[in-house]
Amino acid sequence: MLIIAAHPDDEVLGCGGTCARLAREGHDVYIAILGEGATSRYNRREEADPSLVAGLHARSREAAHILGAKEVFLHDLPDNRFDTVPLLDVVKIVEALVGRLRPEVVYTHHGGDLNVDHAVVHRAVLTATRPIPSQTVRELYTFEVPSSTEWAFQQFKPVFRPNVFVDVSHTLETKLQAMRTYETEARDFPHPRSAEALRALARRWGSAVGCEAVEAFELVRALE
Repeated sequence: MLIIAAHPDDEVLGCGGTCARLAREGHDVYIAILGEGATSRYNRREEADPSLVAGLHARSREAAHILGAKEVFLHDLPDNRFDTVPLLDVVKIVEALVGRLRPEVVYTHHGGDLNVDHAVVHRAVLTATRPIPSQTVRELYTFEVPSSTEWAFQQFKPVFRPNVFVDVSHTLETKLQAMRTYETEARDFPHPRSAEALRALARRWGSAVGCEAVEAFELVRALE
């Protein structure tokens, strides 16, 4: 399993509970974070304090450890400026990851998110995992990221329409623990990235399918 995320914390927000569950079940789980994170808070990227990015990367490693991932791969695409990078360059990063790890299952961003970096990653992943004969990826899923997917208010296509639901009743607290490592990214309720909102979202999807807590995904393709 390979999680491909745009920013530090997206991997936890999108599928942290599923990551923890699969790791506990003995699956090899890897995480790739393509963007540096945080530098968009400055008018110019070069104004950002390097220690801010270094701190985020340290927290990414800590979160990956909590979730049980085998390894996290960190890249330095410009935060909230992925649309300034040639798409081919992003595709090449993903292709290299897929070629190295040869995952059978990939989780990544939904293409209709408000955040432009999410949309670029979505397009790059679909391109890099196209189903040619040598492709190892047999299942491709997209996840929702609170404060991006729902804040698009269904104005961008495609609209997130989950059709696969993973019971994370026993790993939801692990997800919340991992999210707490991202102290600069978490927010107080009622912000969607608050612990209360994340727990409510998991229970909302759980109530839809008869479980205590669930993470929702949209299946892009699967080969049986």
